[in-house]
Amino acid sequence: MRIRVPFVKSVAMLCCVVALSGCTVYQSIGKSVGGFLHPVSGHNFVHIDTDEWDQNNALLYFYRTDSEWAGDEIEAPSVYIDDHHYFNIRNNSFTWLEVAPGERHIAMRRPLLGLEGLGSFSLSLIADATLNVESGQIYYLRYNELTEPDERHPELDPDDPLASGDLQLVTRSYAMKPREIVSTLFLNSDLLAPNHAAESIVEKNQDDDYEKRKAALEEERELEIERLKAQGKYQSAPWYWPFGGGPTVPLESDRRLQELEQQYAQLEQERERRKEAESSGGWWIF
Repeated sequence: MRIRVPFVKSVAMLCCVVALSGCTVYQSIGKSVGGFLHPVSGHNFVHIDTDEWDQNNALLYFYRTDSEWAGDEIEAPSVYIDDHHYFNIRNNSFTWLEVAPGERHIAMRRPLLGLEGLGSFSLSLIADATLNVESGQIYYLRYNELTEPDERHPELDPDDPLASGDLQLVTRSYAMKPREIVSTLFLNSDLLAPNHAAESIVEKNQDDDYEKRKAALEEERELEIERLKAQGKYQSAPWYWPFGGGPTVPLESDRRLQELEQQYAQLEQERERRKEAESSGGWWIF
């Protein structure tokens, strides 16, 4: 007798569709356990020492204040930076990330059995914002579903996503108030709830910035070619040699693409020299 398993078939078909479509699957399976099942047990809040992070970068502190509702949570929401998952923030916890200067996209998603979304679809998108961070600055991001801060960050526009909602940017003075970040415990990474926070993600940020900038310049190149065609500054390929033809004047986008590639090559060389210095027991002045 042949036994049909429609659920297994459906899951298999879904996996095939996802693989073929190239959509991003957002998930934190094995990392999303909440405070009810796994209360935070790290050390009391303390700023990391200044020599533990490069002042040419920026520091983001994330914290979630204590509440009965969050303490009863089975699954904790995920935190993403530039579309990469780093941790799930449980009740009464804090953690930090060292990031590269520039625009950093911050998103939070609430999981269901670890699954959070597919492509542009999210089961529950809690926060979706962009924060422009500057070198040497420290930022405090407060997450609370029940109460909002008593005061707004003075440097944020009222329409900024981080000026309202569950995840908000707050000032240092507000974060240092009683029952705020100073009352939280460090979000340890362990077997029940592993995470990739409390570390530098600068290199990943730099790689992402390079890829985004390159994609934007390639789009600009296509538009520039279309403009040159309209101006009669583009020579079409002859019928007998399809690989010929092209613009009759240098492309500004090509110059900027070459400049970007040179900058990224220099960045990679600096990384290699730094790794060699660290592996040989030396030190890296830059």
